[in-house]
Amino acid sequence: MENFRIEHDTMGEIKVPADKYWGAQTQRSLENFKIGNVKMPREIIRAFAILKKACAITNCELQVLDSEKSELIAKVCDEISEGRLDANFPLVIYQTGSGTQSNMNVNEVIAGRGNEIAGSKILHPNDDVNKSQSSNDTFPTAMHIAALIATEDRLMPSAKLLHDSLLSLEKRFSGIIKTGRTHLQDATPLTLGQEISGWRSMISHDIYMMESAVSHLRELALGGTAVGTGLNAPEDFDKIAAEAISALTGKPFRTAGNKFHSLTSKSPFVFAHGAVKALATDLFKIANDIRLLASGPRCGIGELIIPANEPGSSIMPGKVNPTQCEAMTMVCAQVMGNDTAIAFAASQGQYQLNVFMPVIIHNYLESINLLSDAIISFNKNCVTGIRPNEEQIKSNLKKSLMPVTALNTHIGYENAAKIAKEAYTSGKTLKETAVSLGLVSEEDFDMWVNLENMV
Repeated sequence: MENFRIEHDTMGEIKVPADKYWGAQTQRSLENFKIGNVKMPREIIRAFAILKKACAITNCELQVLDSEKSELIAKVCDEISEGRLDANFPLVIYQTGSGTQSNMNVNEVIAGRGNEIAGSKILHPNDDVNKSQSSNDTFPTAMHIAALIATEDRLMPSAKLLHDSLLSLEKRFSGIIKTGRTHLQDATPLTLGQEISGWRSMISHDIYMMESAVSHLRELALGGTAVGTGLNAPEDFDKIAAEAISALTGKPFRTAGNKFHSLTSKSPFVFAHGAVKALATDLFKIANDIRLLASGPRCGIGELIIPANEPGSSIMPGKVNPTQCEAMTMVCAQVMGNDTAIAFAASQGQYQLNVFMPVIIHNYLESINLLSDAIISFNKNCVTGIRPNEEQIKSNLKKSLMPVTALNTHIGYENAAKIAKEAYTSGKTLKETAVSLGLVSEEDFDMWVNLENMV
């Protein structure tokens, strides 16, 4: 039989598992919100540990919390950051929209574990651990810390890894001339390196946009307390706490200039996730291009050869599918769905508080984590192993009619169109057709329709 202890809050007594550090408010949330199985992200719990430690340091500096309590809170926060207390954070995403219950979960665990270390009940979850704070300013602060760290330390490095792989392919294949395609139809030629350079440039632009977008996540709501007025927080608490968070994370944060904005508006997440979504849209396009160019291998375009990682069919022997491209595009679809959820949730800030914060940060972090993992897998298991099928590239280029575009400035658009249409109908080459129609001599054709000059 499971052992319990009795905890109490302002609503009375409640049984809490004896082997857990949480208290009454966590237990009530656990029992009242049995909705799904998606827990509060560990990144948020780690961010809470950072901000609670920063608040304890700040409160001590401002002489509203004694050094013994401050050091005890900081010690437990370090244990949380190290993942040693993970089993004590059981709450789901779908709880109070302010994240109050997760804030109290952290407060109670810090107090419970701190009191165990001290050997006496010297820490109170509200009066000490939550001192100078409110759930309304701590939860959005934790959101900003977690989102910024995840974006800068997980997603951007993954994107840069893919960028560098594409840059390598761009250089290696710079001399391979191939058929261009627009509207899914043949177009004028370019090099394979040039085609890949477009992909590489997409990623570099996306990284730049993310770097710009996350700057708004550096503003912290901490110090606004309940509605933005800073009630019960000492003077300069917000500035000193932001400096402490910066020191603990090694990342520049600053206190928000307008706490009324920072409590109720979640537009920084809409903006930052918009840049993440931009990356997802480009990754979708790149993955689609690769699987289309690799289609076949004999009855499709077949210009690229991608790694064969696993059997592609349970019934068709020898079939290999572009599975990494498929996984990537599914992840991108999820990210686009997350963006819609974030945008709608961010629009629901009534009066002084947004009450959709847990679902916003859940979707944001899911996008970051899925994209980061997908990029690493896509890069390792697909992109770095891409090879050109030069025989097929040459065959397709030879059959293409669009090099006729080079004749426009010499014989006019309409005469060039006659050559293309006649070549298509007769099955002859452009050169044969141009000469037979008497529109271009062999010598002029060779001089004007020079593929290397066209790229």
